[in-house]
Amino acid sequence: MADPVDLVQRHCLRLSTRLPPPPQPRCLVGARLRLPGSPLSLRCRALDASKPVAVEGDKSEEDDESYFSVISSRLSDVDYHGESTKGDLNVRREHIDALGGNGKSTLHGPIEEIAWKEAKEAETLLSDMGIADPLTLRHSPRGIFCTRTLNLRSISVIGYDMDYTLVHYNVMAWEGRAYDFGMANLKSMGFPVDDLEFDPDLVIRGLIMDKVKGNLVKADRFGYIKRVMHGTKMLSTRAVSEIYGRELVDLRKESTWEFLNTLFSVSEAVMFMQMVDKLDQGLVPPELGPLDYTGLYNAVSKALFRAHVEGQLKSEIMAEPERFVEPDPELPLALLDQKEAGKKLLLITNSDYLYTNKMMNHAFNRFLPNDMGWRDLFEMVIVSARKPEFFQISHPLYEVVTNDGLMRPCFKATSGGLYSGGSAQMVEKSLDIHGDEILYVGDHIFTDVSQSKVHLRWRTALICRELEDEFEALIQSHVQKEKLVTLIQQKEIVGDLFNQFRLALQRRTNSRPAQTVAATSMNDQELTESMQKSLIVMQRLDEKIAPLMESDGDLFNKRHLHTMSIPIPAVNNVGATANGLHRF
Repeated sequence: MADPVDLVQRHCLRLSTRLPPPPQPRCLVGARLRLPGSPLSLRCRALDASKPVAVEGDKSEEDDESYFSVISSRLSDVDYHGESTKGDLNVRREHIDALGGNGKSTLHGPIEEIAWKEAKEAETLLSDMGIADPLTLRHSPRGIFCTRTLNLRSISVIGYDMDYTLVHYNVMAWEGRAYDFGMANLKSMGFPVDDLEFDPDLVIRGLIMDKVKGNLVKADRFGYIKRVMHGTKMLSTRAVSEIYGRELVDLRKESTWEFLNTLFSVSEAVMFMQMVDKLDQGLVPPELGPLDYTGLYNAVSKALFRAHVEGQLKSEIMAEPERFVEPDPELPLALLDQKEAGKKLLLITNSDYLYTNKMMNHAFNRFLPNDMGWRDLFEMVIVSARKPEFFQISHPLYEVVTNDGLMRPCFKATSGGLYSGGSAQMVEKSLDIHGDEILYVGDHIFTDVSQSKVHLRWRTALICRELEDEFEALIQSHVQKEKLVTLIQQKEIVGDLFNQFRLALQRRTNSRPAQTVAATSMNDQELTESMQKSLIVMQRLDEKIAPLMESDGDLFNKRHLHTMSIPIPAVNNVGATANGLHRF
């Protein structure tokens, strides 16, 4: 790899042929180079490092020395995406003129050719610096996936949850200990638990517990139940149909359904499913009283609640955070980049101050430069936020004033403050922002993502670590899936021909002409023999397709409940298709 300092000099030299030389070295737009083993640390801000970016429409005495300008709210327009151009970075007019009329004297020729050449040069420079290009990042499991357009230039504030968002826990360790404490509490209540062990692969976020029937179900987007596990045993499709029929999952019926919103739900679901087996086997002592599945769920929930409320689990984690926390060295630096780019950062967590401070110190401080602490990253920190109520109603606000968590009543939040309680509306008022100017990032599907969107119209992002394994499986199965898709497409074509032959024969039987003149001219024997041949081909294709689908599903799910949803032609119904297997 080329020397990083040399790379910066080379790129700055390229820029200097296109723009008048700046007073100080400049380099890549928006990039920040951290050079290991070198005292040099370059912050490349796409402008003279000694001068601010000029804001169009807000003339200042320093503007003449700025090479770039930012479009202000007053001069903003709407681009071809329908998004505001507020915050766009532009080369200032006088410097464009210096390049020769929109830069055409230097960047002459069709833009397609210029863009191709520049993209190749950029790709080479990125490779030399050890930075993955955008196309490569599309194949990274540590990616950002958008379900709708998000214009980051219109985002002024980025808020973060802490647990399983900024601080990621080892699920086996964290939820395993929660399981241990919960089971110990169940044992003290008289339940038989000695032969049970924590199985983190038994459940996954997004599933739903049926507290009345003792089931764990997977529903589609419309609420129809597709797969069911009773206790720890998978039920057949016929059994699912007999139990639920056309019943829809309605999460508003909290007496029946419990949605697994977060990784904190894993231990509870595993406990409940295992105890359902015990109840079905008649191993629950009769002195505990007549228990149905709902009563069993309540006992499990109470046992786990005690583990959290009594502080058993958090005390152990605070004593040995290295056992439970999986630090990400890049995460604190990413937040620092956001802060230095002008974004205001918030931390809004339900955890108390002492726990939050301990976890953030462990996960962040060692990776921040210049003796920075995690508090230096955030415009405002709110602990004990009591989400989701935080997004709906206002609670009393307290300021945390000492390192041991001493608090005093407070009536107004200010920048740089550390608070307990309060409300989202208070945050908006204190920072003079609202609605879609805020992006909130969290791991809880309901508390973090749904409620902040529904009540405040905040933009939201969901941390979903489970997708990393799914994405890796997609990459591993790429070659095999291409082969599988090819076979399925071949079967679809042959299957369509079979269906056309069958339809022609059906019409002839009823003394009607076939679909086309050519089909009408075929005799019964030709039609029958062609159908036989097509059917044999499809049956042989099935022999190839079935094991490929099975092995493909194995990559996605350790419990062999596959997620394939490739349409497979059905040979016994004209134009019909059958869905593949669906993973739990």
